[in-house]
Amino acid sequence: MKMKRERSITGPLILALTTVMVVFWLAAIGLSIRVMQHEFDEIFDGAQQETTERLLALILDDLNQSTKIDPYSMAKFDAAARREYLTYQVRDASGKVVLHSNDAPAEPFDAPLTTGFHDTPTARIFTDMAADGSLFLQVADRFKNRREAVRESAVTLLIPLVALIPASIFAIWFIVGRALRPIDALRRDIGTKDGGNMAKIDTQTLPVELRPIARSVNLLLGRLRDALEAEREFTANSAHELRTPIAGALAQTQRLAEELPPGATQDRVQQVEASLVNLGRLAEKLLQLSRAEAGIGGSASPVDLRPVLEMVVTDFQRDSRTNGRLRYSAAPDARLVRNADVDAFGIAARNLIENALIHGDPALPVTVSLDDNGIVRIVNGGPPVREADMAGLKKRFGRGKTTASGSGLGLAIADRVVTQMGGTLELLSPATGEQAGFEAKMTLPA
Repeated sequence: MKMKRERSITGPLILALTTVMVVFWLAAIGLSIRVMQHEFDEIFDGAQQETTERLLALILDDLNQSTKIDPYSMAKFDAAARREYLTYQVRDASGKVVLHSNDAPAEPFDAPLTTGFHDTPTARIFTDMAADGSLFLQVADRFKNRREAVRESAVTLLIPLVALIPASIFAIWFIVGRALRPIDALRRDIGTKDGGNMAKIDTQTLPVELRPIARSVNLLLGRLRDALEAEREFTANSAHELRTPIAGALAQTQRLAEELPPGATQDRVQQVEASLVNLGRLAEKLLQLSRAEAGIGGSASPVDLRPVLEMVVTDFQRDSRTNGRLRYSAAPDARLVRNADVDAFGIAARNLIENALIHGDPALPVTVSLDDNGIVRIVNGGPPVREADMAGLKKRFGRGKTTASGSGLGLAIADRVVTQMGGTLELLSPATGEQAGFEAKMTLPA
């Protein structure tokens, strides 16, 4: 399936500005051609008239010194070796051609014998008359000569446009790119905002046009910050307040189960006990989630987290419910010195290990390993998780296809805490190098 191309501001701006510039340039060339054509006509007319007057004086002087008019000898004498720009005819009072230039036709020009300019379909003709009115000189200037001069001038103006178009595209792209930098910076700044980063956007460094947008985003962030803070406080307070009554109810239920004789009533009490244990775990998870969303994770100074990981592993190994399934290994020179909060790392590690113990195959071990590069891997056995279910495992209350008990918060809390520490939590199924199983790979920046 062909992906739809995303809309851009830069592309249409470059196209529109370049098109406008080219249109204005062509309009300027068209206006220049009209002006040049008018000016060229004046220049050519002046030169044509001046040439006619001087040529008539020369011809009259030559005729006055000759005793016999020989048009052919005069035409031969005036012959040019190259193509003539101006052609002329000398005509008598009756209109007969007495003398003409080599390129001039033998037939008279289609112009009256009156002083001044006259246009024919192919040429502009200027007629001048001798003082006694016996001879007329007509000089023709072909229109194609004038059009050629205008055309060459227009081409000269169009040639720079060939280089101007790519140059203008680059210049507009550069200028628009610089002008859009504040927008791109604002976009990146807004993109960093999430539940753990609700800081206001600095509006002082933004252009005046973008400040209203930044102020609106800041107002929205303020409202979200208040809403999230209220939600966190409610979650934390509710979970904290529930711990004591849940613990009391659990103690009374366990005592009642010991006092009751075996039977259906004791089985129901044990079911209530299991429900209270799960409710206590849920309250604990809600407290951890509240802390995770409050932004814990970073530390001002490096801390060695390897002892914390080993302590968490030892706590689980001492728990009789793990049935000796948890195994730990670390590379001899493995170190885990990071700028991270100890409690935050402990919460993440505890949730990942607990998730592996609960949802892994009870008959297979859970392996916690620390690599040379400080990567923590928690691997449990069991069937591979479908790729369609993997994306939802990090979401709050997201659960795959499992019959094990749980709140669906463990991976969400771990992912949130690891992100707060600047690291990444990668979930893999099957586990690395295996055909089945599940692996949680926690990487913290050195």
